[in-house]
Amino acid sequence: MYYFIILIDCNSIIVHLYYSITLSHHAILSKSDRERNFFTEFKGYSQHYLTMTVYVTRKVHFNAAHRMHNPAWADEKNKAVFGLCNNPNWHGHNYELEVTVCGEPDPDTGYVVDLGKLKDIIEDRVLQKMDHKNLNLDVDFMEGIIPSTENIATAIWQQLVDHIPSGRLFAVKLYETPRNFAEVRG
Repeated sequence: MYYFIILIDCNSIIVHLYYSITLSHHAILSKSDRERNFFTEFKGYSQHYLTMTVYVTRKVHFNAAHRMHNPAWADEKNKAVFGLCNNPNWHGHNYELEVTVCGEPDPDTGYVVDLGKLKDIIEDRVLQKMDHKNLNLDVDFMEGIIPSTENIATAIWQQLVDHIPSGRLFAVKLYETPRNFAEVRG
């Protein structure tokens, strides 16, 4: 009898061929007993080789102003490339930020990461520095960076990646508008 079992996790696909030779003692076992023996053996295999990855996301919002402007370019080129986003008097967005952490749930708590702690980290490392601020002028970790959605999401990733208390930072997704967003994964 052959059993093909495909185990899938986020990092790999494992194909395991289980071959059971019908021995004389198997012949006297009922089908349900043979299946129970197989799954008992398989359970030990799965616990050893298969890990479950769970993704937990915290969603927050902040408001900020910015100007898309490359200081190395002439004003005409900035206007041509960035259009209305190059307004010298700035413009603002109501940003939505999703921070996703992945890992295995802690057996004692069931948490991949304590969402209360994650909320506090996002508040301290991102929101207090960015909410109701000018991203070009007021945010230290954006200094010298053109504040495109892509660059802001990358800068937020860098603010968070070394401060996640459990699991690992999987994604930072930043919505500039409901239809325009950037996602950084690592």
